[in-house]
Amino acid sequence: MSYWRVVSMILGWQVAASVIYYSIFAATPFFRDEFGLSGFYVGLVVTSLTLGYAVFLLPLGAITDRFGERRTLFVGLLGLSVGALLVSMAWSYPTLLLAAFLLGSLYGTAMPGTNKAIFDNIEAGRQNLAIGIKQVGVTAGSGISALFITSIAGVLFWQAGFWIAAGVGVFAAVVFVAGYRTDSQSGTASYPDFRRLAQNKPYRSLTIAGFFLGAGLFTTTGYTILYMDESVGSTVAYGGVVLAALQVSGSVGRVITGWLADVLPGEPRRSIGTILLVQTIAGVLLFIAVALADGVLLATAALIGLGFFVLGFTGVYYSCMATLVAPEEMGGATGGGQLALTSGALLAPPTFGYLADAFGYRAAWLLLAGLGCLSIAFVIQVIRTEPPVQQTAARAE
Repeated sequence: MSYWRVVSMILGWQVAASVIYYSIFAATPFFRDEFGLSGFYVGLVVTSLTLGYAVFLLPLGAITDRFGERRTLFVGLLGLSVGALLVSMAWSYPTLLLAAFLLGSLYGTAMPGTNKAIFDNIEAGRQNLAIGIKQVGVTAGSGISALFITSIAGVLFWQAGFWIAAGVGVFAAVVFVAGYRTDSQSGTASYPDFRRLAQNKPYRSLTIAGFFLGAGLFTTTGYTILYMDESVGSTVAYGGVVLAALQVSGSVGRVITGWLADVLPGEPRRSIGTILLVQTIAGVLLFIAVALADGVLLATAALIGLGFFVLGFTGVYYSCMATLVAPEEMGGATGGGQLALTSGALLAPPTFGYLADAFGYRAAWLLLAGLGCLSIAFVIQVIRTEPPVQQTAARAE
C-alpha cells in the first residue's frame, strides 16, 4: 500500500479507538456524581482502565505478531465498542471498575498493531513523521471524546455518549478491515527478550523516564475536567473544551517533533534525545504554572501549553527508542516502553486525587512537576550513554 493509504487507515483506526478509550477520562465528573466518588476513587477508575491496558499489552503484542495487525486491530476495535457499552451499563462502582478494566485491555491492540503497520510498510526516513501523524489519532480521539461526552450529557445523559462512541467504533472497524489490505505476520507468537533489553543502559534509562512521563500524561488527561470544575470554577462543559484544546495542542506537538526528528542533523540518539529533553523540561515548568494559575484564563493557557509538551512527547519517545535498539528488537522494545508509560499511570492518578482532596490541586500538580524532574535526569542519561556497540540501531544516521 502507498504511504498515505497506510497512514490514513491507521490514523482513522487510532482516532476511533481513542474516542472510546478516552471517554473514560472525559466522563470522570459523571462517574463522581453517579456513584458519589471522592477524587481518590475517581483516580482508581483511571487506574483500572490503565491496568487492563498494561496487563494485556504484551500478550496482545505477541498475538499481533502471530496473526497480523489487520485481524488484531479489527477485533480490538470491536472489543473496545463492547467495552464502551459495558461501561454505560455499570450499576455500581465495582462493576464500573471491571468494565473500565475490560475496555482498557482491548486498547492493548493499539500500540503493537499500529506501530507494526508503520514499521513494516513505510520506508526509513519517513517513519518518524508517520509515527507522529499516527499518534495525533490519540490526542484527536481524546479531544473528540472530551467535547462529545460532556456535550451529549448536557442534552441527554452521560451513558448516551458511550452508546454513540460504540457505534462509531463498529463502523470504523468495518471500514478498516475492508480498506487495509496488508497483513504482515511472523508465523509464531513470542515474547520480547526483556533480559537483553534490560542490559541496554540507555534503553533502560528511557523506559524509567517513560514511567514518570506516563504518570504526567495520563493524570493530566484524567483530571483536567475535574480540576477546571472543582478548583478553577468553570463548568464541566468548559472543562471538556479545555481538555479538547489540550489534545489539539498535543497533536501539534507530536507532528512538529516527529518532523524535527526526521530532519535534524547529527547523531540521531543525541538530536532526538535532545528534543525529548526540551519537552520534558518545558513540561515541568508548565506543571508548576498550572499549580500557580489563578483564574480560568491563566489555567486554560497553562494547560494548553502543557498539552504541546506533555501530551506531545510520545512520538519522539519511540523515535528515540529506535536509536537505541536493533531492528529485530524494536517490537519488544516498543512493548516494554509502552508498558513503562502505562505503569506510571497506575499509581499517579489516585495519588493525585488524594492530594487534591487532602491538600488542594496545587499540591497535586506540583507532584507531577516533581516526577517530571526525575524524568529529566533519566533522559539526560539516554543522551550521554552509548547503546551496546555490537548492534546496529533500528534508526541509524
